[in-house]
Amino acid sequence: MKAITKNTIAEIDPNFVDGEIILFDKALLKSAFDCVYKVRKTVGVKKVGHAGTLDPMATGLMIVCTGKMTKRISEIQNLEKTYKGIITIGKTTRSFDTETDFDTRKNIEGVTEEQIFLLRNKFIGKIFQSPPMYSAVKRNGKSLYHLARKGIEVERELREVFISKFEIEKIDLPDIYFEITCSKGTYIRVLASDFGEQLGCGAYLKELRRTQIGEYDVDDALSIEEFKEYAKNYFIAEPEIA
Repeated sequence: MKAITKNTIAEIDPNFVDGEIILFDKALLKSAFDCVYKVRKTVGVKKVGHAGTLDPMATGLMIVCTGKMTKRISEIQNLEKTYKGIITIGKTTRSFDTETDFDTRKNIEGVTEEQIFLLRNKFIGKIFQSPPMYSAVKRNGKSLYHLARKGIEVERELREVFISKFEIEKIDLPDIYFEITCSKGTYIRVLASDFGEQLGCGAYLKELRRTQIGEYDVDDALSIEEFKEYAKNYFIAEPEIA
């Protein structure tokens, strides 16, 4: 499926109502909704959706679809995703990333590189995860993060996901630099937390960047500002439906 990217903007005459696929490089602290809202506002098309969210503390590739291409969202969501990031051991947070403050600290003097590589192997293939409390997963109609911010924790069902690649690129303790390719629905910050728990010292996700979704690569993605500059001449005021 052809997308609007840095490499294709010069050759695509977009029709956002008929439908386009757009690659974005999401900035830190921005939400998936920010991308959708700004596309909708920039081109004047109401039917806009994203093909997989990213946490506010993560950066990288997000795919947004407009018009009739929103019908392809589930197809795109099912593609494998690749991430690069840093797991920091010896500390934990309630959100499993940097959104919340540290809540535990443990000594990591006994942790060796050999232990890290051996443990890594246990996270390749089919694994089970419990969705984090700080997530948009709903329980009785309420998003879990609303409960988490009130200090309430509830049981969550385990979900099966698949890790096809988990490479340790560098170890500079307490930081572990990694690249992971995984299936839809994988929470990398849960993996980081589980990794630290099994090491016996705890861990949190210090940095995360999504670099690929299937064949789509973040190196080809546009910033929101680049897209707004490109698309401002294609604004369409869709008529209100009575």
